[in-house]
Amino acid sequence: MKNKIISAILCMTLATSCVDLDIAPKNIVTSENLLTSESGMDIYMARMYSNMPFEDFKYQSQWGIKFDGWLSATGIDGSGEALNRDGICKSFTGEDEPYWGKAFTLLRDANYLIENLPVYGTSFPEITYNHYLGEAYYVRATVFYAMARRFGGIPLVTRVIEYPASSDKLEVPRSSEEETWDQILADYDKAASLMQPKSPKSGYSNKYVALAFKSQAMLYAGCVAKYNETVTGRLTGLGKKTGVRVMGFAEDRWEAASKKYFTEAYKAASEVIKDGGYSLYKKKWAANDKDAQYQNMVDMFTDLTSPENIYVKEYVYPTSTHAYDAYNAPFIFRSPLASGVCPTADFVELFDGFEHYPDGTLKVTTGNSNTEGDYLLYDSPLDYYKNAEPRLRAYVIFPGDVFKGKEIEIRGGVYTGSTPIRPLFDDYSYNTAETRYQNLDAYKGKPKTLYLSPREGSNQEMVPVDGGEMTAAGANGPFYDNGEGCLTGLYGRKWLNSDPSFTAKEGNSAQPFILMRYAEVLLSAAEAAVELSLAGVPSPDGTDMLEVATNAVNDVRERAGAELLTGKLTGTIDSRNIVRKERRKELAFEHKSKWDLRRWRVNHYEGRDGFWGENRDKTAYSNNERYRFRGIYPFYSTEAKKYFFDVHYQWISLKTFSYSIIDYYFEIPTGEVSKSSVIDQQPNR
Repeated sequence: MKNKIISAILCMTLATSCVDLDIAPKNIVTSENLLTSESGMDIYMARMYSNMPFEDFKYQSQWGIKFDGWLSATGIDGSGEALNRDGICKSFTGEDEPYWGKAFTLLRDANYLIENLPVYGTSFPEITYNHYLGEAYYVRATVFYAMARRFGGIPLVTRVIEYPASSDKLEVPRSSEEETWDQILADYDKAASLMQPKSPKSGYSNKYVALAFKSQAMLYAGCVAKYNETVTGRLTGLGKKTGVRVMGFAEDRWEAASKKYFTEAYKAASEVIKDGGYSLYKKKWAANDKDAQYQNMVDMFTDLTSPENIYVKEYVYPTSTHAYDAYNAPFIFRSPLASGVCPTADFVELFDGFEHYPDGTLKVTTGNSNTEGDYLLYDSPLDYYKNAEPRLRAYVIFPGDVFKGKEIEIRGGVYTGSTPIRPLFDDYSYNTAETRYQNLDAYKGKPKTLYLSPREGSNQEMVPVDGGEMTAAGANGPFYDNGEGCLTGLYGRKWLNSDPSFTAKEGNSAQPFILMRYAEVLLSAAEAAVELSLAGVPSPDGTDMLEVATNAVNDVRERAGAELLTGKLTGTIDSRNIVRKERRKELAFEHKSKWDLRRWRVNHYEGRDGFWGENRDKTAYSNNERYRFRGIYPFYSTEAKKYFFDVHYQWISLKTFSYSIIDYYFEIPTGEVSKSSVIDQQPNR
């Protein structure tokens, strides 16, 4: 930006010699214009915030931070929350557009404000001046944070680099990962110390926004320092060009660093809890009323007056919109696409209200595994979910539930064989995941007893039922030859516009995206508290950390309609996993889980037993680097006149994910490494 921002294209025609070229053009906005008035600062803040690396409806993990939102979906990045039909449904091992160049452009804007606003400080009241300066530190901290969790140690550009300049001034090498996290900590602290406790204007941040994001960032830093040590061979390394530890922590530093960062995470979250004035959204919540609890959690994601909202990305129709509904609504509402977020059976298994087999998987038969006994029968598919947490119903559209005034009809198929009904497969293991329903003799053989549909509409298989006909797959699928139908037996509800009068299409959605909310701060405090207790670190602020953690989890669970903890959390792995699991449930489909899996270091095969925030048998759903997820499919029995469910690996648009240790740090853009004498590539690349 240097000293001027060009607000329009300057066209000059030299017609006569009397033109005074020393007169400042009127379409050039100088620093004095911007940095001496509130209207000028509004422009400056708008510029910075429009380029912030926020992950909302305009972010897609496969594409990276491009701000376009094309095919945007949530939870489809190998986190196990949901599946999607497209190539964008893949493990979070990198982004097509690395967050590098855009980061340094925004850093320049933040650094310019930090260096130049003091020149014009007397133009504002002290409280206003301090707040503007705090915003700059907050922006810089957030950019560094976005880079650090992708790359580890990064170039800490904390000054404006003037052009032209000598190469030694232009080139900034990567700092160590520890130095990077320390800078992020310092910048968030500086921001919090300068900013006002309440945002002075809509869209601005404040002290508690900075503290909330600080807590999130320090949790990430503490986990990297600690859990890098659990990876085979220790996940750390020095850059070849500089010898700096750009990835991981030194053997004699990781323990102290992790304790420091967890302490800072707890302190920041604790301050927000005590003094921020936020609370969980419970406007329609009522004890022992599942419908009220469900509706309360549906409403909280669109209510801009929610006391839970800490920082929100707002949209306004028609000037500022997104297309989330256009890609992710159920099939009957597709416009132009549909079914982008199909939650998995693996995700459903996290929630209360279901019977389970001894191995923890969802129970669908009378036996002790899904190959034993006979299928359990239900009058309607919705009956299977009748005891589920209201929170799950607010996040997921169950088969047979109502959305936008219409019943969402989902069927895996129709079964015409005799009752009782034995399991359709004799092997549901990972190794047989590609054996699909259309491969079964019941579908291919004679007499045919299983009906499935390859396509929607007139291509559906029709089954005679009680003198009429029933479509094999219902109105929404699954259709085994069309991946745009329901892939898993479920649809995502969270974030969708549920107004029956709303017509989804590209650029027609305007619901807000909550980037930070109070429930996350509660869970951050709980996680940091348990981690500190595990490490033997006393409370940094005199509070009973484990009581804070227990209350935080129970407050979130009570609002969700989930079962409360029966005892106090302790400084144990089991308690840590309880908090992790709660986080996975509460913050699902908010672009959080993919980062949690990375910082916990549980995405690679050896650590995958803790993938879900609890101990599970990784061999049940993975094989070395590769892993898969399952759907829960309702089938209608014409003989029983009831529904049964089958839990099976995804059989539409088959998707296999892959993740290895190398993927915990994204590759530095090769062009940046090749052209620089000081920018190091990751040691393991």
